[in-house]
Amino acid sequence: MPFNRRDFLSLAGAATLTTVQAASPRKPNIVVILADDLGFSDIAPYGGEIDTPNLTKLAKEGIRLRQFYNTARCCPTRAALLTGLYSHQAGVGHMMDDDGLPGYRGDLSRNAMTLAEALKPAGYTTLMCGKWHVTPDTADSHNWPLQRGFDKYYGTILGAGDYFNPVTLTRDNTPIEIDRKDYYYTDALGDQASAYIREHRAATPETPFFLYMAFTAPHWPLHALQPEIDKYKDRYKSGWDKLREERHQRQLRMGLVDPKWGVTERDASVPAWDDAKDKEWQARRMAVYAAQVDRMDQNIGKILAALKQSGAEEDTLVMFLADNGGCAEELAAGGNPAGVRQKTVDGKVVQKGNIPELMPGGEDGYQSYGIGWANASNTPFRLYKHWVHEGGISSPFIARWPARLKKNRGQFSDQTGHLVDVMATCLDAAGAGYPTVNKGEKIQPAEGKSLLPSLAGGKPFARELYWEHEGNRAMRDANWKLVSKFPGTWELFDIAKDRTERNNLATAMPDRVQAMGGKWDAWARRANVVPWAELQQRRKTRGRGAGRSGL
Repeated sequence: MPFNRRDFLSLAGAATLTTVQAASPRKPNIVVILADDLGFSDIAPYGGEIDTPNLTKLAKEGIRLRQFYNTARCCPTRAALLTGLYSHQAGVGHMMDDDGLPGYRGDLSRNAMTLAEALKPAGYTTLMCGKWHVTPDTADSHNWPLQRGFDKYYGTILGAGDYFNPVTLTRDNTPIEIDRKDYYYTDALGDQASAYIREHRAATPETPFFLYMAFTAPHWPLHALQPEIDKYKDRYKSGWDKLREERHQRQLRMGLVDPKWGVTERDASVPAWDDAKDKEWQARRMAVYAAQVDRMDQNIGKILAALKQSGAEEDTLVMFLADNGGCAEELAAGGNPAGVRQKTVDGKVVQKGNIPELMPGGEDGYQSYGIGWANASNTPFRLYKHWVHEGGISSPFIARWPARLKKNRGQFSDQTGHLVDVMATCLDAAGAGYPTVNKGEKIQPAEGKSLLPSLAGGKPFARELYWEHEGNRAMRDANWKLVSKFPGTWELFDIAKDRTERNNLATAMPDRVQAMGGKWDAWARRANVVPWAELQQRRKTRGRGAGRSGL
């Protein structure tokens, strides 16, 4: 149930929170870094082979969660992260389409408070770089970042697009166009975010700042720079089967996963690597994806360097996470995905879709890395972005706050976390309350709990968590997980013993399925969830499809 605002700062243990806050009379700076379509095992601190030295450093100096969850999709995740509400409560239950229903407006609700709107009254300067994606890109600017509490913004309103010449690029409230051939979006975001930090610290060092850094990397299209492509061009020639095995072994060695879970099978639609066609192209797809992750890490390094160089590192809470699991979407040849330009900056025609005759990486292609590599990205878990089995919703989560989070640095925590907790955690760190009214609108009670007590070394707390996306449903009740893949029936798993979801206990434990299913139904009613089949029928009746996909 939503928590009482008066109890906001005591939800996860008043004594521990008081200890954390009392030690920090000055409000800390807060930086939230969000990756896009990053799998659970992609970065080195979670078992990946991709070079991510800055995230590795952040993990060594901070705390990692083994069990942190997102919503399985781009814009619902952003709505939940920004508001501390489940995405349907924030008006973004699916994508950026308005179905005329409270949970499916495709536009961030006015009855939801953003992190920026909540932190500004606490004295924070609020800054954002990157992907917004909680309002239609064709709408007016009523729900753009500056209208939702941010002081400065540089990024894209749309959910995906060209890295060399991004669509809907915006500075503050002004759309802008790129006029140079050496532009690369990930670099531009890192440069702007680090500039924001340096400028703020030089002008008003006594004022805390909140930075929301939402990269589009490594979301398709597979656009990368040549130095990183060359770096990884031979790394994936042994294929996806070997990659999954190697990642799983590293995860076991670092204590991230339990050996009794095992690892899920290769996707049934994907051949063994030895039998795969177009191996050179397939390996290149993963190489470009890795190049995108590598470049994102380099730009995270710029942000961390700006914190250190400006004297802000010690008293800044940095959190890193991802918006969903690895993405198995295959882009059809000849399609017209959102955010694609028809020609490159040099006037070449952009070839759209996963075409083996075209090696990915350059601006003249618009490809994705596909099911086999997404399966490896989500090692050891089941399924992908869209679905609410563990592969779709499990995210890396790293938190570092040198001045306050001193216990268990470099270690993993078993605390279960969710996007809805980011609001509570930020306001706890800031010593700020949760408003009841914003701009004359009544604000819904937030859903999350502060993670600071457990990150500071306190005992992990058990809780209930809920999911729904495109009819895929789930709930966590302590270590039990109830989950279904639309239009299937409920499955039941003991996550402590079987987080890879291989041993379905639903038939053996019907009473637990019924009890948890009843809780999910009650949550769905209060959270504005509409049955997916009903929503599809409603769209069909209104002459629309299932909504924009792939972002």
